[in-house]
Amino acid sequence: MTRLSVNVNKIATLRNSRGGNMPDLVQVAKDCEAFGAQGITVHPRPDERHIRYADVPLLKEVVTTEFNIEGYPNRSFLDLVLANRPTQCTLVPDEPGVLTSDQGWDTRKHHDLLSDVVSELQAAGIRVSLFVDAEEHFVQGAKAVGADRIEFYTGHYAREFGENPAKAVASHVKCGQLANAIGIGINAGHDLNLKNLSYYCSSVPQVLEVSIGHALICDALYFGLQNVIQMYLRQLAQ
Repeated sequence: MTRLSVNVNKIATLRNSRGGNMPDLVQVAKDCEAFGAQGITVHPRPDERHIRYADVPLLKEVVTTEFNIEGYPNRSFLDLVLANRPTQCTLVPDEPGVLTSDQGWDTRKHHDLLSDVVSELQAAGIRVSLFVDAEEHFVQGAKAVGADRIEFYTGHYAREFGENPAKAVASHVKCGQLANAIGIGINAGHDLNLKNLSYYCSSVPQVLEVSIGHALICDALYFGLQNVIQMYLRQLAQ
């Protein structure tokens, strides 16, 4: 079954809006695991508007499942990752100040940068995933730089799902088959939710892990965090 990693950025955003430590990010991460989440994801950005760099070592101490740190590989981010040695580091091509990740790497254009960073992280025992759009040349480029996994950007899929699910997922199906054939693992994330998640994972059965934050936390406002994590796990089990 595809594993569920809960992105806790939105919890940090809520905490930061009032200062102090409510909600307690570390406790929420522990609770997510207790409620069934199979991983915790964070995406610290340079402005620290949600996850702060200081949160990362605190989470590293308590996360007992898979710890995934996402971000753009500038030197400060890489130093943070290397100091805390997560299970996985997901590299994203975000420019400073971007609201949310909205595109994947051009793995051919950035071959040299990505190759160097992938090697540095892998030398520290960290699995490396590259955030990519579902296009075959980007998948092949990720393999060429030595990445362990790719994470398909599913924002386009989510936007097109309501009109034509089969068309929306078609490029992901094709690229999932390619990735599997060339021996690179597959993750997925961005705008996956209770309506479109099961269809996506049944269409792209090679997906090992999904990272979900915004939609899951929004659903938790209505159903409660414990219930929502179980609801997402049931979608992945279908």
